[in-house]
Amino acid sequence: MSSFAPASSKKAKKRAAADGVDGEFFPGIEKIQYKPDAGPEDVLCFKHYNASEVVYGKSMEDWLRFSVCFWHTFRGTGADPFGFPTLHRPWEDGSDSMENAKRRLRAAFEFFTKLGVKYWTFHDRDIAPEGNDLAETNKNLDEVVDLAVKLQEETGMKLLWGTCNLFANPRYMNGAATNPDAHIVAHAAAQVKKGLEVTKRLGGRNFVFWGGREGYHTILNTDVLAELSHMANFFKMAVAHKKKIGFSGQFLLEPKPKEPTKHQYDYDAMTVIGFLKHFGLDKDFKLNIEPNHTTLAGHGYEHDVVMASAFGMLGSIDSNTGSPDLGWDTDQFPMDVKNCTMVMKTVLEMGGLTPGGLNFDCKVRRESTDLEDMFISHVGAMDAFARGLKNAAKLRQEGVLTRLVKERYLSFSSGIGAKIAKGAATMEECEEYILQKGEPKAASGKQEKYEAILNHYV
Repeated sequence: MSSFAPASSKKAKKRAAADGVDGEFFPGIEKIQYKPDAGPEDVLCFKHYNASEVVYGKSMEDWLRFSVCFWHTFRGTGADPFGFPTLHRPWEDGSDSMENAKRRLRAAFEFFTKLGVKYWTFHDRDIAPEGNDLAETNKNLDEVVDLAVKLQEETGMKLLWGTCNLFANPRYMNGAATNPDAHIVAHAAAQVKKGLEVTKRLGGRNFVFWGGREGYHTILNTDVLAELSHMANFFKMAVAHKKKIGFSGQFLLEPKPKEPTKHQYDYDAMTVIGFLKHFGLDKDFKLNIEPNHTTLAGHGYEHDVVMASAFGMLGSIDSNTGSPDLGWDTDQFPMDVKNCTMVMKTVLEMGGLTPGGLNFDCKVRRESTDLEDMFISHVGAMDAFARGLKNAAKLRQEGVLTRLVKERYLSFSSGIGAKIAKGAATMEECEEYILQKGEPKAASGKQEKYEAILNHYV
């Protein structure tokens, strides 16, 4: 997860197109249809994603629960450390005004509707500008949320999750929950309080915490235990407020190893699970896994999805990808069907992601400047996951890999293996077993066979 570069002015520099409440922001683009026989250059239609099609006992829509993120899709400018913005949207007037924020939100809901997704996600600072103080900021957020409530009612859209931007404002340059200044930690808590309240008002299914600045650049000026303890207490405050206001959504933590900090405390899935268990928060939180973050941690694409699921801690997925040859978070759209198959294999094994989903935390490349590119990118990714779902369902139904894996661990079903699996064996028993049975025979792992079987389905 990352965010946008806020506009530098609250005043409009130009009049944006589609200024009226009923104006059309994406003229010439109709609602995306399912056309399974479409040709290779027909990229504004679904060729594989058919929302109502039943796969492995549920509709595609129920399994996949697609969501569009507001920050990349409607706040992204195409700017990077080496170049100025390239994405100039007709509804933008270049300001950080409330008028522009509301127009942008209306454009977003037109996009959601034409794309045919049911969920969206946002940071608080994506949808409403910061004011001169917390009171003005909260007033701005309430005003934009009023419009969001109205647009949700009109379109049937639902909020998959809300979150707070605790990393962009300079006050958070040394962290939010882990900041060495208690004044700033208190400000972050006040921001999350409001974020929880508006997420509840919008019917959010989840609430995400991403600690982009929760880490360090040098250990020389850092009290690691103090910062981790403060962060845990920060989360405990959030849990208490969640209960106080009656918010029933799931809390999610999102791992990432680095960027913008040199070392981020929530490095990967197992690090976060260990943190939650150590501080007694594992009953209140699950994980929101972003595969691009997983690969930045040096793991395979599906690794953190699998690990979080194995421990009953997978809550939702930020469905994107990166370039493994690069060392930073590129937030690309997931177009690799094999990767999507591996993710959906895990989702099917756990019975689904509800109340989470597959949120496209992705941005079009800065060179993809046409409005239709916003649709093409999402449609391609949705089709890739639809194919992944069907592949994973066939894998599960035919059960070849499942059977082979079960056979590989068969020695733990009886005898000394069963005792080891139950935690009932002793070192003495193991020694006696080896003295009686002698040296074990090494068995082939058959990696290439498993890979060939996967390729048969993909």
